Amino acid sequence: MEAPHPTVLVVDDAKSLREFVRRNLDVRGYRVVTAVNGADALEKFQAHKIDLVILDLIMPQMDGLEVIQRLRLHSNVPIIVLSALGEENTKIQALNRGADDYLTKPFGVGELLARVQAVLRRARHTPSTQESPVLVRGPVVLDRERHEVTIEGRPVNLTPTEFSLLEYLMQNTGKVLPHRAILQNVWGPEYGQEAEYLRVYIGRLRQKIEPDPNNPRYLRTERGVGYSFNA
Repeated sequence: MEAPHPTVLVVDDAKSLREFVRRNLDVRGYRVVTAVNGADALEKFQAHKIDLVILDLIMPQMDGLEVIQRLRLHSNVPIIVLSALGEENTKIQALNRGADDYLTKPFGVGELLARVQAVLRRARHTPSTQESPVLVRGPVVLDRERHEVTIEGRPVNLTPTEFSLLEYLMQNTGKVLPHRAILQNVWGPEYGQEAEYLRVYIGRLRQKIEPDPNNPRYLRTERGVGYSFNA
């Protein structure tokens, strides 16, 4: 049976941008739902089975950061931010709230589609037949088929990007992985310079899996090089 086309919620108060994204996704087979502001986005999200959210940050009634925060209270749906704000601090705020990716306006269609495909690929990742469905590293257990992580039997709720990052680090337990290698293996081959992504997501993972996030036991920083997972 053919897999259903992903449904994408596009949120932007600018009609021209909203329609530009909608048309380019629609012609490539995606199902698209649009919303004109943050409040409208939350209503549409409840009314439809959404596979991906693409949203602006600056909107009336409720800004994009609040939308991300509210969605993350009950959903791990992938989220891509489209924003004219390109400052690193703004990107970090969005990633800290739970965004999976951040694209600065103006952007090209090819770049947008690559980001969409990358986040959906992470969300739908399934292990190959050569891979063991379960990774066990000390008390940390990652089940690829169920997309679940437990630590000492305690379930840990991770977004698709957090899950993929932890999976890659656990696959390479004890190895120091350079920033670029992590970005390209987790986010996709078109990435490599987004060091702030790693800083934020390693911090998010530490908050969720480390007994003491300020003194990490599992996720080690190798200064000037990258990160490693230690069991």
